[in-house]
Amino acid sequence: MKAMLFVLTLSLLLGMAEIAITAEKPSLTLDDFFRLKRISDPQLSPDGSTVAYTVGTVDLDANKIVSAIWIAAVDGKSAPRQLTNSGKRDTHPRWSPDGTKILFESNRGGTSQLWVIDVAAGGEARQVTDIATEASGGIWSPDGKRIAFVSAVYPEYSELPFEESNAKNKERNEKAEKGPVKARIFTKLFFRHWDSYVDGKRQHLFVCDADGKNCRDVTPGDRDANPTSMTFSSSIDYTFTPDSKHIVFTAVPATGEAWTTNYDLCRVSIDNKSTAWETLTKSNEAADSGPQFSPTGRHLAYRAQTKAGYEADRWQLMIVPCQPDGRFEGQPRSLTEGLDRSVDQFAWRSGGRLVFTAEEEAESALYEVAISGKPQPQRFYFDPKMRGQIQGLAAYSTASDDAGMRVALALASMTTPAEIFVGETLIEGGPGQRLINISRANEALLSPIQRPRPESVKVPVEGGVEMQMWILKPPGFDPQKKWPVVYLVHGGPQGAWEDGWSWRWNPTLWAAQGYVIALPNPRGSTGFGQKFVDEISGDWGGKCYRDLVAGLNEVEKLPYIDKDRIAAAGASFGGYMMNWFAVNDIAPRFKTLITHCSVWNFESMWGTTEELWFDEYEHGGLPWEKPGKYREFSPHTRAGELGKHKVPMLVIHNDLDFRCPIGQGHELFTSLQRQGVPSRMVNFPDEGHWVLKPQNSKFWHEEVFTWLKKYVAPGGK
Repeated sequence: MKAMLFVLTLSLLLGMAEIAITAEKPSLTLDDFFRLKRISDPQLSPDGSTVAYTVGTVDLDANKIVSAIWIAAVDGKSAPRQLTNSGKRDTHPRWSPDGTKILFESNRGGTSQLWVIDVAAGGEARQVTDIATEASGGIWSPDGKRIAFVSAVYPEYSELPFEESNAKNKERNEKAEKGPVKARIFTKLFFRHWDSYVDGKRQHLFVCDADGKNCRDVTPGDRDANPTSMTFSSSIDYTFTPDSKHIVFTAVPATGEAWTTNYDLCRVSIDNKSTAWETLTKSNEAADSGPQFSPTGRHLAYRAQTKAGYEADRWQLMIVPCQPDGRFEGQPRSLTEGLDRSVDQFAWRSGGRLVFTAEEEAESALYEVAISGKPQPQRFYFDPKMRGQIQGLAAYSTASDDAGMRVALALASMTTPAEIFVGETLIEGGPGQRLINISRANEALLSPIQRPRPESVKVPVEGGVEMQMWILKPPGFDPQKKWPVVYLVHGGPQGAWEDGWSWRWNPTLWAAQGYVIALPNPRGSTGFGQKFVDEISGDWGGKCYRDLVAGLNEVEKLPYIDKDRIAAAGASFGGYMMNWFAVNDIAPRFKTLITHCSVWNFESMWGTTEELWFDEYEHGGLPWEKPGKYREFSPHTRAGELGKHKVPMLVIHNDLDFRCPIGQGHELFTSLQRQGVPSRMVNFPDEGHWVLKPQNSKFWHEEVFTWLKKYVAPGGK
């Protein structure tokens, strides 16, 4: 009995000691946040032995992010090696077919150009391109003799020989930059996108020899040969055909590009004898994107939607037999028709199989599917602890059927930024295998920092379904105390709070301020089936709003929550919902609302945003066709409620936000000020929809957290 009491006492003391140690561990600070390395874009070498990837480092003093190319062996036994060190931005590493060189893009020479570096020898990189309109997204041809890349050029010069067209593009760029007249002339929509003006240019594909010689525009004309909207961009938007003589690429619609989603796969010869674009997917009036040829060259895989005009339609993984020159042999078919999830990234494996990622209940799932027989996607499982968000995917693939099943992932969680992991894929039922962290870029900095893991809860909502919601507790959390809450609403609206890391809205950093963070995934959120996604269209202030009210009700029931200290915040659609909260009866439950780059007035939004397909689909037509739909859930129609509730609001809106234009913020702030509502507007003239420049980001966080603490005191009481 004494021995048992001793063991129990010792266990209790050890447990108390562990709690004390945990409590003493520091929280994540804003300075820590900017010291973390930003890992992305894993690329497996042709022999599957090595991964190349990009490491970004924030230089706050210089107000920039410096990035370099690193490589690491897949066995994780040796330390990663930095391959480039220009002090600039080296990104987008791509292995040569023989595995001896890496092609990458860099601004080390003052403009973005393509460079090549020898992997074994290292040393100085060699510049490949020198084009006045810059080069990005370089890829190799299968035979290693050529390189393709993207450049935005004036289409009226694109039929000229390269030397002549390049000179004219350079002259026009310099005139626009140095000339006294800064007027712009528009003759069609899309004239601006996200945070920059198009200025009459088109994104064309260029091909040059591997040494940079014989450069030529292979997609001349007044049409974009590369996605202008990232909604329709995949990890690979263009590729050489297996015979290395053609390119298959994701093309922007030839007409109506601002209001149609009919992106197509097109094919063009690279010899310049014929620059006519052959449309390969003309039978589908919705979007097609992301062509990738199989290791044998006998099949082409890509993603496709089926609902025209709807950017949030489910992406299916398509497969079609093809000839070496890329021409289709037969009709494309879906490999994921029976899977009620949207395909994100995908990559070929050996043996006629593909791996792909999909959102699955607020996390990333990895699937495999064979191209032969009846498609039956199977989910891969690793060590259960290795879960989160897959932000980059590469797979080892050869023409051999008996090659390994190796994958490389940029894997992140809500408490850990992405690192590069490598493992052998295993389907459900196989023994769990631990993924190997081969980059280990942030382990030393993060190991002493206390980062509580989020808890996933389910909230019953109308329609007999449940809404998933994350609860993230602050460091040093004591359940015996009462804690304040920040209710964060995600953007999209077709998006989700995944168990992943963000460099913009980071829940772990918010929790470290002394708040419980609630992250609901209401109607419209992705990863819970297409019906759940679709139910927000035309109903932004309806079911989704009621889901969020139900989520807030559940949060308030938690025994450790202080109902008198609740705030809410969100950006884009999340910002819209802050505005909708402010003009509805839920408003008094919040001590403050923080709205970033939001939508306030659907009517003025339609005429000033750039991607019209979004507004027109969400409201079922044009404003004069459906005036009631544009007004039904528009917060501006209920602006008088702001003065009634007088909930303090922080409004953030940026001049270069062309998605939710600055006028939306101006209209909201004017309505608040006119009615005497405590409010503050933060405006970044040099930022778009997001705040990306390091010093701006630091200022943004300081403004947001200071405002939050003014109205909602942090910490347990």
